[in-house]
Amino acid sequence: MEQPVEMNTLSQILEKLRLKGLDNEIKMTDHGKMQGVGLNKIYNPEDLTVIKTYRFEGASDPGDNSILYILEDKDGQIGYILDAYGMYSSQEGAGFDDFLKKIPTADRDLQELFT
Repeated sequence: MEQPVEMNTLSQILEKLRLKGLDNEIKMTDHGKMQGVGLNKIYNPEDLTVIKTYRFEGASDPGDNSILYILEDKDGQIGYILDAYGMYSSQEGAGFDDFLKKIPTADRDLQELFT
């Protein structure tokens, strides 16, 4: 039986999501709402569940720190939110952080997504 390949980089995980058809990025719009780019949906926090979080730390530059949230919506569609974390966050204002804090979290093993 073949062992799954360990994923260590952001680009590897994003590529796996793309290959599985799960590369539906969710971004905050200029109007303060979260919108699924690939799914063309508008979300409230209660419409989503964080099912996995990945943190990446740059070896030499703190500006390379990023976080990837894998989310599932109420329709079972998988998407993601990508952001730098800490003081390097690319999101302005408190709206993004407030939205993320309201999303419920489920502790799930997502190996099935990547096999």
